[in-house]
Amino acid sequence: MKTLKIESSIQKRLFQLLFMVLIFNFYSCAEQLADSESSAEAAGTSGDVIESEIDLRGKKIGYCSPTLNAPYYQALWQSIKATSEKNGMEFISADGQNDISKQIAAVEDLITKGVDALLLNPIDPEALVGVTKMAKTAGIPVFIIDGSINPSAEYVTTIQANNLANGKLAGEWLAKKFGKQQMNIALLSGNAGNPVGLKRKQGLMLGITDEQLRTQGKINLNVKTQAYTEWSYAGGLKAMEDILVAHPDINVVITESDVCVLGAIKAIAQAGKTDDILIVAGADGQKEAIKYIMETDFYGCTAMNSPVQIGKNAVKYAVQYMNGKRDFDKNSYTAPLLITKENAAKYYNPEAIF
Repeated sequence: MKTLKIESSIQKRLFQLLFMVLIFNFYSCAEQLADSESSAEAAGTSGDVIESEIDLRGKKIGYCSPTLNAPYYQALWQSIKATSEKNGMEFISADGQNDISKQIAAVEDLITKGVDALLLNPIDPEALVGVTKMAKTAGIPVFIIDGSINPSAEYVTTIQANNLANGKLAGEWLAKKFGKQQMNIALLSGNAGNPVGLKRKQGLMLGITDEQLRTQGKINLNVKTQAYTEWSYAGGLKAMEDILVAHPDINVVITESDVCVLGAIKAIAQAGKTDDILIVAGADGQKEAIKYIMETDFYGCTAMNSPVQIGKNAVKYAVQYMNGKRDFDKNSYTAPLLITKENAAKYYNPEAIF
């Protein structure tokens, strides 16, 4: 009898221990889920609920990125994924790996998988025209994300930041800052012939000249050099090193993107010229750039090109199309926004991917 009581006591303790382990695991999992959701909220990539008259369960959103080897593209991918899944849809993605032939093959694969909407960020505005026509033949609507494509392509709308308007805001700010003081400008561009970079550059020039004409009655646009960075930190560093040797009198750097100039800052600092050169970006609102704007005087401003908002808008328009909407503008823009020292803290999020 004594042995039976001992065994019963042991079984009772084991049961209690097992129960406690189960409870601990339950709360641990719940806490991890909450932490994951909180992180997504903090990064701004948790997705939005979209109104839909049709049942979205079982619908497939296909997305092909030009590359995932950059924070901007990672944030855009995450935003599209989160918004698709938040609305009960399946998210199928492909990576173009910065190779036109690979991106074409990746898009063809998404078409074969029967996606209900194709979101495409083209590496090249000409080379991807063919696959948009292939998608249309398959009955799949195509939405161009962030980049641009030849107007002959079969697509519903282009979803991107208003690059011309953003650039204009940055250019106006710069012209106001310098007034009648002489500007010796170096322009850091992404790569030659890029249509998005061209719009940003046009916006910057338009903003500078419009403001000068309005306040001074004349234009004094002194762009001493342009260099290409291939949209990279290393490219910006090398370009700026060369510029400072060839043009030591540069006092302004304007750029088509934060990423083009973040590497250039190292070269400027090494040359001891952070007090002599003012940086103005026509886009992106990258968190590192916003931090510089908050904490220094040499990074004057940047304009918002939010991958999170573009991703949410893209999925929203795809859902609207599934619900029967057809009257889309060919270009759909996020609102222009200039980030300066006065409002930078409002837009700085250290938890953001980009």
